[in-house]
Amino acid sequence: MFTRLRIGIVSGGVALMMGLAGTAAAAGLTGPEKRMVAVVDAAQEDQLRLLEELVAINSGTMNLPGVEAVARRLAPEFKDLGFEVRWVPMAETGRAGHLIATHRGGGGGRRMLLIGHLDTVFEPDDPFKAYVRYGDRITGPGVNDMKGGIVVMVSALRAMKAAGTLKRANISVVLTGDEERVGRPVEIARRDLIAAAKESDVALDFEGLATENGMDMGSIARRSSTTWTVQVRAKAGHSSGVFSETAGYGAIYELARILDAFRDQLREPNATFSVGLILGGSDAGLNRDATGGKASGKANIIPAEALAIGDLRTLSNEQTARIQAKMETIVSQSLPGATASLEFSEGYPAMPPTEGSRRLLAQLNEINSALGYPRMPELDPVRRGAGDIAFVSHLVDGLVGLGAGGEGAHSPGETLDIPALRRQTRRAALLMSRLGER
Repeated sequence: MFTRLRIGIVSGGVALMMGLAGTAAAAGLTGPEKRMVAVVDAAQEDQLRLLEELVAINSGTMNLPGVEAVARRLAPEFKDLGFEVRWVPMAETGRAGHLIATHRGGGGGRRMLLIGHLDTVFEPDDPFKAYVRYGDRITGPGVNDMKGGIVVMVSALRAMKAAGTLKRANISVVLTGDEERVGRPVEIARRDLIAAAKESDVALDFEGLATENGMDMGSIARRSSTTWTVQVRAKAGHSSGVFSETAGYGAIYELARILDAFRDQLREPNATFSVGLILGGSDAGLNRDATGGKASGKANIIPAEALAIGDLRTLSNEQTARIQAKMETIVSQSLPGATASLEFSEGYPAMPPTEGSRRLLAQLNEINSALGYPRMPELDPVRRGAGDIAFVSHLVDGLVGLGAGGEGAHSPGETLDIPALRRQTRRAALLMSRLGER
C-alpha cells in the first residue's frame, strides 16, 4: 500500500530540508517548492513499493483482467488526492478500458492533461516476470514503460498536495489500457483522450525519460507509426516461361521491384520505413496476429503470391500523406503478369515540434536550473517512438518523457534507474505546480 504522506512530514522535516542546502534550496526555489522536493525525497521507498506492487500485476495489453486490476489498484491513489475517478470499459474495441481521473481546483492556471498507460508488452506467458533491485537499478516487466511513469505521476501529485499547490490545479489524467496495442476502431479507442484534451491547455506525457551520452533530454515531438501491407498476385506457371509475354514475371519479382523502389524513392529527413516480414511462393499468407505466416512453393515455379509488411514513421501527418501517395504510385506500376495492392493500418499520428512545446521545455529547463540540474537539450524526434500524446498534439502543446529513466524498454531485462526516478518526480511536481499557478 502506498503510504499517505502528511504535511507534518515536511513542516517538521528540518533534516530533510538541510539535505537540500547547496542544491535546490540554494537555487531560489519557493517555500512550497522546497517542501515538494523534500516530500519526494522522503517518500522514495514508498514510491518503489508502489512500483513493485504494480509490476507484480501482469498487465499485458491482451490480459484484460490484469489491465483492469492495475486500474483498480491506482484508483484509490487518485481519489485520496481529491480526484474524481472513473473506469471506461473498451469491450467494443477488444481492449480492457481506460482509467480517467479529474481534479477541478478552480484556479486560473493552465489546465493540464497527464497521459500514461496501464498496459505493457509483457503478456502472462512471457518468462520475464520478476521485480529485482540491484542497488540503484531495478529490473522487471514494465518498470520503465510505463509503470515507473505512473509512479512518477502519482508521487509528484502527492508532493503537490503536501505543499498545498494541488488545491487550485485543474488536472485531467488519462491512463489508457491499450497503448502498446491500440484497439480498433481508433476513433473509439482514443475518444476519451481526445475529449480530455479539448478541455485542456497543455499535455504532459509520462512515458520514459530519453537520455543521450548520459544526459537527460527534453522531448517535444514523437513520430507517427503506420503499418503497411503489400499483397501481390500473379500468373502461376512453370519457371521456364518466366519473363515471357504470356507468363510474366511472377509475384516475387513484382514484390522485389516495389520494395526496392520504396528504398530508392521514399527517403527524406525524419522519415523511416522498414520491411518487417516477407512471404512468397505458390501461396502465401499471414497468421492471425501478422507476426508470421506460411508460404509454399518450389524452385521450378513462377510464384503466384507474395506479400510484405512493414512500418512507416514520419514527423508530421503531411509527411505521412505525401509518402503514402508515393508508395501507392509505385505499387500501381506492376510488372507484366502481376497486380499489387497496398493497405495502411490505423496507426499513431505524428506529433511535430511546435513553438508552444518549446516554451514548455524552456519552463522545464528553468526548473532544472532551480534544482541544480543541467539543461535538457531538445531530443531529435527520430530517436523517439510513437505514443498516445500524438492523438491530441493538434489540440494542445505538450512535453514527452516525464516518466522513469532506464534502459531496455519492451525487452527482457527492462530497467529503471532510481536516481533518475527521483529527478523526474521532482521535475514533474515543480512543473505541474508552476503550470497550475500561471
